[in-house]
Amino acid sequence: MMMRPFLAPLLALTALPALAEVPTQADILQAELRPGWREADGRHFAALHLRLAPHWKTYWRSPGDAGVPPVFDWAGSSNLGSVKVHWPRPEVFDFLGMQTIGYRDEVVLPVEVTPADPSKPVSLRADMDLGVCNDICMPATLELGAELTGPGAPDGLITAALDAQPRPATEAGLTALHCEFTPTEDGLRVTARLHLPAATSPETVVMEPGGSLWVSDTEVRREGAELVAVAEMEPPRGTPLTFDPATLRLTVLSATEAVEVTGCPVD
Repeated sequence: MMMRPFLAPLLALTALPALAEVPTQADILQAELRPGWREADGRHFAALHLRLAPHWKTYWRSPGDAGVPPVFDWAGSSNLGSVKVHWPRPEVFDFLGMQTIGYRDEVVLPVEVTPADPSKPVSLRADMDLGVCNDICMPATLELGAELTGPGAPDGLITAALDAQPRPATEAGLTALHCEFTPTEDGLRVTARLHLPAATSPETVVMEPGGSLWVSDTEVRREGAELVAVAEMEPPRGTPLTFDPATLRLTVLSATEAVEVTGCPVD
């Protein structure tokens, strides 16, 4: 999901009175690539393990209107057929009155690796650009690597992170879903209606249409058993709107769980 420029946090950083007071990346972020284990079908589960200084946070794949999503580059790897990052349930934060979504203190991001040649080991190299924030925000860059050889060994941190992923909305009691699409001056307004049991804490709905569309924070309300979420979507300036409801991913976040569904039938 395309986000508006990450300006407010960077302005907060540049507004500090003395450069010597600004922490370095090493002060606030430590990271490793955990090698994990090989499945019987040849897939290998590793993980990016990020440890942040107390009260610092980093961002989810869809970080909100004041965040920046992580960017991964796997080009330095060898014998890599494909790679998929799995995302455990994030938290919703308020930053200067804007909603951001991410992780504080520590996060394990499982990485599902499919070797190009299953009979050979994978040399996995991850170059990662991300933002980290507390009272100030700063960009960070990581270069991580691991040799994924043999069967490896079970890793409880990776397993726990996989278990913490959003579960399918149907498992959470979703019985119906439909969307309304209304043209706006610059794009599209999407209204999603989910027949889903209410969570025990406030709910946030994240819409991810894919591609380069900018998406606003979502307005959420309850109408009886129906969860209603409304967001605006806009293409980059000067480009046509391209949108497929079948690819729209909806994630419902609360303090205790996350559920998601892909595809929103037109009302």
